[in-house]
Amino acid sequence: MKIVIFGGTTEGRELSSLLASAGADVTVSVVSGYGAEEQNASGNSGSLKIEEGPRDENGMRLLLADADICVDATHPYAVEASANIRSAAEAENVEVLRLKRASVSLDEIKGSGVEDLYIAEDPAEAARIAAGIGGRILLTTGSKDLHLYGELLDSELLFPRVLPLSQSIDACEKAGIPHRNIIAVQGPFSEAFNRAVIDEYQINVLITKESGRAGGFMEKINACKSCGIPAVVISRPADEGLSFDEVRALCMEKLK
Repeated sequence: MKIVIFGGTTEGRELSSLLASAGADVTVSVVSGYGAEEQNASGNSGSLKIEEGPRDENGMRLLLADADICVDATHPYAVEASANIRSAAEAENVEVLRLKRASVSLDEIKGSGVEDLYIAEDPAEAARIAAGIGGRILLTTGSKDLHLYGELLDSELLFPRVLPLSQSIDACEKAGIPHRNIIAVQGPFSEAFNRAVIDEYQINVLITKESGRAGGFMEKINACKSCGIPAVVISRPADEGLSFDEVRALCMEKLK
């Protein structure tokens, strides 16, 4: 049985390795060399093939042409990618399972005791909230929307934490971020590391996404609490799907 997993997340890597070890013919599609590197680091046992590079809907259809199951294990905020995966799977008449990352409830976030918590609908609103707070801003939302933050905020006050990749640095440069402000390092991070970054760069407010426990979200929130700074959280898009255990069980059942 051939299973195509659109991944790049911790859950996708774990699932792909597990299914390949169980005997499935697994193809994992990742956007970048970083994703391929992480997939190999997590274990590449059994029949597992990695396809690297961004894909539009037509490119996804090519991968799914002879597949039995498609698993969408992309990031919770990758809305466009998920839509393309659904369309491609439907066009190829392949069953698609959405692996939904467990979220952290708003009550739990508020219960963390962080001094000031702001919920934003999108990056633009997050930028406006941060501007109202003032001071130095730690951006932990990746490189995708850096251009927007660069347009709406003073780039001298932006401290983006991005992956140590040339394209991430390029995005920082295009957004006008001073090189001395760029924090290029691979996560997820502990609460202690987050506290150290906040202290070292004298951060006044943190902007993040609700990326779930697997993405180190609560470690960032707890660091804000410890350091007494506000957190601006970009809310997660609506995402219907199945848990890791549910997707694993369905795939394993079909392997019998």
